[in-house]
Amino acid sequence: MHQETTKLSMGQVLLCGAAIVTLSMGIRHGFGLWLQPITQEMGWTRQTFALAIAVQNIAWGVFGIFAGMAADRFGAFRVLMGGAALYAAGLAGMALSPTPVLFALTAGVLIGAAQAGTTYAVIYGVLGRQIAPERRSWAMGVTAAAGSFGQFLMVPVEGQLIAQLGWQEALLALAVMVLLIVPLAFGLREPGFGASAPAGAAAPRKQSIGSAVSEALHHPSFLLLTAGYFVCGFQVVFIGVHMPSYLKDHGLSPQVASYALALIGLFNIFGTYIAGTLGQRMPKRYILAFIYFARAVAISVFLLAPLTPMSVYVFSAVMGALWLSTVPVTNATVAQIFGVQHLSMLSGFVFFSHQIGSFLGVWLGGYLYDRTGSYDVVWYLSIALGVFAGLINLPVRETAIVRQPRPA
Repeated sequence: MHQETTKLSMGQVLLCGAAIVTLSMGIRHGFGLWLQPITQEMGWTRQTFALAIAVQNIAWGVFGIFAGMAADRFGAFRVLMGGAALYAAGLAGMALSPTPVLFALTAGVLIGAAQAGTTYAVIYGVLGRQIAPERRSWAMGVTAAAGSFGQFLMVPVEGQLIAQLGWQEALLALAVMVLLIVPLAFGLREPGFGASAPAGAAAPRKQSIGSAVSEALHHPSFLLLTAGYFVCGFQVVFIGVHMPSYLKDHGLSPQVASYALALIGLFNIFGTYIAGTLGQRMPKRYILAFIYFARAVAISVFLLAPLTPMSVYVFSAVMGALWLSTVPVTNATVAQIFGVQHLSMLSGFVFFSHQIGSFLGVWLGGYLYDRTGSYDVVWYLSIALGVFAGLINLPVRETAIVRQPRPA
């Protein structure tokens, strides 16, 4: 009989996990502030910058699957340590890259791999193993809210660093700051993890990685959740990266963009917490459908209304409440259907779809702007995709999968 591993305290897990996500996601959400300073000084097009961020998102998705496998097998602690080192190296490389290719390798590949090892999939694996199912969705909402607080906290800080130090020195300062993840990772060092004994083995029977992947990819609800998450990535990364330039193109000051991104982070603190809490009380598919439909409505109203600082702030507050609120609900649904043994890996697969959407959202924004001088087509795509995602989440079945026991 397998002996269950000692649990970490819920307070410790939430505090350290939330602090790590605050740093990792907070820094990432401010990258849009660097678009114009870097492109203007280096003489690059917006598409060049957007392509690097698009590479970052797709690299995050690809590496996220393997980071999830490693975290499920060897524990989150080791993955977080490696992710922090890659993050610091990527930020320093982003500051010092003299060519678009090196910029894409550092800002894109290195930081994308770093985010795979320091954000939701890895942290949620710890939450799934360490926190009881009846509080799991709530705990995931708390951690997602921390990522939103990171945006609210870090985006104005990053704006001030750029203003006071210059864009290169600001990135180097962030490279030092992100290393705070290293001491925080010790708080998520789970008992029972070793080179050959994953803590997730507390399940009634062990399931191989191949079996877990096959099971998920043949489950209709997993595919629907994955398709919906594609839309989430498309919308939030397009808005997060390109909205500062969109506002400046329409005559609004950079300060308005900084406040707008900070408001998204502030209101998403409440949105993600409420979504995670509601996920314990009502069908998660209805929560997800509402979020996607509401995004489509919010973007439509934003485009129809006169563009003023106040309309930007109202839009940012509404979108903020919907911003990452899909994250705890989607991951809690995956855990509810498939269990927690391979949760980080399966979350990585779902998140890979999110990052394909992120790639297309940020890249198409730059590509179509350079071709047409406008972001209009991508805004309209965001509306249509929001309606699509709302519809496909309605049929999701949240019941736990029943596995046949192995013959004795």
